[in-house]
Amino acid sequence: MGWKITTLIVLVAVATGLILSGVLNTPPEPLKFQDNYWGRGAKPTSLPKDHDKIQQISINIPNATLVDLNNRLKNVRLFEALEDVEFQYGTRVDYMKDIITYWRDEYDWRKQEAYLNTLPHYKTNIEGIDLHFIHAKPKLKPGQTAKPILIVHGWPGSVFEFYKMIPMLVDPTSHGGSEDDVFEVIAPSIPGYGFSEAPHKKGFDPIAAAQMFHKLMERLGFQKFYVQGGDWGAIITRIMTLQKPSVITGLHSNMVVVNTGDPRWILRTMVGSVFPSLVGIKPEEYDRVYPSGEKFLLLLQETGYMHLQATKPDTVGFALNDSPVGLAAYILEKFSTWTNPANRDLADGGLEKYYTKDELLTSVMIYWTTGTITSSARLYKELFSGKAMETNAMLVTVPTGNAAFPHELGHNPEAWCSLFYTNLVHYTLMPDGGHFPAFEKPALVAADIRAFAKKVESLPTSNS
Repeated sequence: MGWKITTLIVLVAVATGLILSGVLNTPPEPLKFQDNYWGRGAKPTSLPKDHDKIQQISINIPNATLVDLNNRLKNVRLFEALEDVEFQYGTRVDYMKDIITYWRDEYDWRKQEAYLNTLPHYKTNIEGIDLHFIHAKPKLKPGQTAKPILIVHGWPGSVFEFYKMIPMLVDPTSHGGSEDDVFEVIAPSIPGYGFSEAPHKKGFDPIAAAQMFHKLMERLGFQKFYVQGGDWGAIITRIMTLQKPSVITGLHSNMVVVNTGDPRWILRTMVGSVFPSLVGIKPEEYDRVYPSGEKFLLLLQETGYMHLQATKPDTVGFALNDSPVGLAAYILEKFSTWTNPANRDLADGGLEKYYTKDELLTSVMIYWTTGTITSSARLYKELFSGKAMETNAMLVTVPTGNAAFPHELGHNPEAWCSLFYTNLVHYTLMPDGGHFPAFEKPALVAADIRAFAKKVESLPTSNS
């Protein structure tokens, strides 16, 4: 009997070792492109001659939209706040009163619109809808080349969150970089977000967005390029590496996506609470992962919106699309707590410690003036209704870098990321910052992208 117990222990140990090592995983076959059409009505039998036209545009919201907004702000109906409450119950009533007054009396959309137009905007029709994107090209010296990079935003963000970072990538010598760090930046708006047309048919998930962005880069003439993102951007760019890994020079993320249902991840989480070094958790990472119960509770507190948007997005969309104050309260609360959960205990939610009122309201205005909050929420419904979640279990084989910010909603140690990214060449534990780092800490993100690209280009097999 003793030998049977010994054999069982050995078998369990071997199985555990294989799970932890990732030996049982094999690289996936690339995801195949689908024959998608997201426009109104039936798919045309033939495409017009100028179907691939790229048109430069300017952001110009009609005056009627601004007049209507001002009337709504004048007629807002608020409610009585609880005593001794800051942002623990959500956006604080007294803070919203301050925001409403500033929005109505001092905020200048035309000034912000002019700022938005300082970067070049374009649109092109792909799979039946108009896709908006920013294309920022550097001024190159003779013999100098730029590294193309596609950067993708998340929710409730937009391309606006990249405005401080894009100049740092396009003109690095003016922002602490060298002449070898020059990037050419393409920043699309996810369909249904801001200035991109919303899909008119159900089923538009992150896989569809990734395919559309591949087609955009092909149309722009890029044969190989970097990708970067956080939030939805992290998910979409990851899927892009699974669709056409040969064209991705490198993947940089500030919210690394892993398969939390993988037994290796679950086992490491359990073992790491007692023996962190055994599962690769560095001492400086421990407090970002544990106590796991506390971290899980925080995640539950911060993901109620996801349950709404992943089940009945149109229902909550009626309220958010009809009330600018409701929309602002909904979005600003995310900018508060996701930047730093400690902000819940501050009277202004810590918002103006990191952002200006103009920056916050411009982020809200991009959703309000385009009427896209409902279509943006639908992406959650499509994520959980389709096949996109299954891609979390697929291995990424392209060179990968991760910038891990301390106030992100979840943390995955470097050793754990290696289970899902077989070519993890760069990993940075950032000293400060949360879920919107390109908006909050643009210099840190830009510097990390540069450092990652240098590592990629020094790899023996790099052909970038």
